[in-house]
Amino acid sequence: MALQQEIENRAKQIHTDGYALSIGELMSLYRENEIDIHPEFQRFFRWTPIQKTKLIESILLGIPIPPIFVSQREDGVWDVIDGLQRLSTILEFAGLLRDSDKNPKPGSKLLGTEYLPSLEGKYWQKDEDQENSFDQSQRLIIKRAKLGVQIIKKESDKDTKFELFQRLNTGGTSLTEQEIRNCILVMINKEFYKWLSEISQNGNFKSTIPVTDRAFEEQYDVELALRYFVYKTITVEEVKANKDVGKLLTDKMVEFASNNVFDFDSEKGNFTKAFLLLDKAFGEDVFRKWDETKNKFMGPFSIAAFEVIVTGLAKNLANFHDTPESIENLRTIIKSVSKNETFIENSGNGKRASTRLPHFLPLGQKLFAK
Repeated sequence: MALQQEIENRAKQIHTDGYALSIGELMSLYRENEIDIHPEFQRFFRWTPIQKTKLIESILLGIPIPPIFVSQREDGVWDVIDGLQRLSTILEFAGLLRDSDKNPKPGSKLLGTEYLPSLEGKYWQKDEDQENSFDQSQRLIIKRAKLGVQIIKKESDKDTKFELFQRLNTGGTSLTEQEIRNCILVMINKEFYKWLSEISQNGNFKSTIPVTDRAFEEQYDVELALRYFVYKTITVEEVKANKDVGKLLTDKMVEFASNNVFDFDSEKGNFTKAFLLLDKAFGEDVFRKWDETKNKFMGPFSIAAFEVIVTGLAKNLANFHDTPESIENLRTIIKSVSKNETFIENSGNGKRASTRLPHFLPLGQKLFAK
């Protein structure tokens, strides 16, 4: 009966409803600010012009479109948690989409397709180019087309929409785990999202994480900044209790953003100091592995080295200062990480974060306490 009880208990926490709404009705809801598609998400959802065109083509041809999922907020507004790209593509084409400053974006232009080559260069409506504008009948085809809307009602457990967002947007999309976290953070606490994004632009921090342009585009710098704040607070017991470190990062982020305990000014000051010291110590080499025989750092950025060094310094930051003597002490400790037996045994290919961290958290604490 344990499984059945778990199913019944969890099901009671989720309240849903569903409608089939016309695209015209969804446009009206958007105009009246009764549906929120979070313009901040646009940088994470990267549909190409041909993908956008094919969506419009599908609507014109009567091809069914997957439903969108929304969560009803306390104020009654619907938060879009899946289907944002579909809905924003339609709104952008119709010239209704607004950017994060609430300014209207110009209506998009379509490309030709295999089935409808004459879509090439077409707009929803462009007064100065009527020849390349949809006519009234074509606009009505889109406005009268129906979209299924699945609603997570406000009576549901508060974490349901975030869990659903992760499930629906992991796997079939190009979003990374951190891009999904960022979207969740926007829904919980937009100011925290802006703060974390600004923190990740710190010059000293960026100098110490020589990762690829693609990694930056996919928000890996924001993830590393989040890891700094998580690593300095989590315990070994928390890691062992949660084998999925990605989920642990998300849960801690939600915890930071949902309460009033997180001290923005103090945490920013500590982060700034830590990466100033790390940048002065070794710059972009600081999270590479030290090769004693060659007397230099080798290889790419090492997440394992990051875990030990960031944890150790963050937990012992008061011991270090921006002085030549303190920086030299920091250099000595950082070099010692790569030679440490615990580090060697628990880093390298095949070692997952969930198995590394229970060893690396106390290791960092010990090494940097000297």
